[in-house]
Amino acid sequence: MKSLPSEIKLIFLIALLLVVLLAAFTIFVVLMYNRKQLLYLKEQQLKEAEHQNQLLQKELEKQKVLEQERERISHDMHDDLGAGISALKLQAEFLKQKAEDGDLQSDIDELLKTSEEMNISMREMLWSLNSGNDTLGRFIDYAILYTGNFLKKTKIVLHSECNDIIAETSVSTEMRCNLFLCLKEAVNNVYKHSHADQLKLSFSQEKNNFSMKISDNGIGIPDDQPKGNGLRNMKRRMNELSGECHISSETPGTCLVFKITV
Repeated sequence: MKSLPSEIKLIFLIALLLVVLLAAFTIFVVLMYNRKQLLYLKEQQLKEAEHQNQLLQKELEKQKVLEQERERISHDMHDDLGAGISALKLQAEFLKQKAEDGDLQSDIDELLKTSEEMNISMREMLWSLNSGNDTLGRFIDYAILYTGNFLKKTKIVLHSECNDIIAETSVSTEMRCNLFLCLKEAVNNVYKHSHADQLKLSFSQEKNNFSMKISDNGIGIPDDQPKGNGLRNMKRRMNELSGECHISSETPGTCLVFKITV
């Protein structure tokens, strides 16, 4: 076999070189395109992150404004309504001292009772408006305080216990208020219907799961007794929080358990 002429060898080498250069150029173009795409994606991600950060900042500013407004309303209520209710109560007590008619004194007693109820309701609203109370620890403290004050003029003795509670756990204002309204309804039911002389509040936490248990040693709930609006309202409030509400009769008494994710 004869060897190829030198001119053909040269052409072959040049063609091979061109193929190599073309392949190298193609690889270079692909790498540059991929790099450009990667830079573009990173730029889009940065823009999206910046946009999300701006939205978060606006939301934080909005929450701050709402909290400031809540605090302003709270202070106004304390200063104006609180002072007005106190003045009304003092005036009623002054009139009662002067009144000689028994019916008039009874009416004044009703007025004093109403003013005291208004004062309690105002304190509850102030507590619900205060964003500084948006923790499990603050909620539990207030729940025990409220229940103790509610029962102090009754024969019912209060017991309370806390298990594995992380006091600093944040809870939303809506969650805190709905839990409190459930507690309030449950405690009122124990007082009105149970004939109990013991009431126990139990609070427990397991990771993000929080439960509040209200149990008494009363007569329980008869099987033929229809469910009232109070129980329906408690279940509705728990459903709004994606939580649970369970009621059961014990021997003796009744047990209500509320569960939410915090």
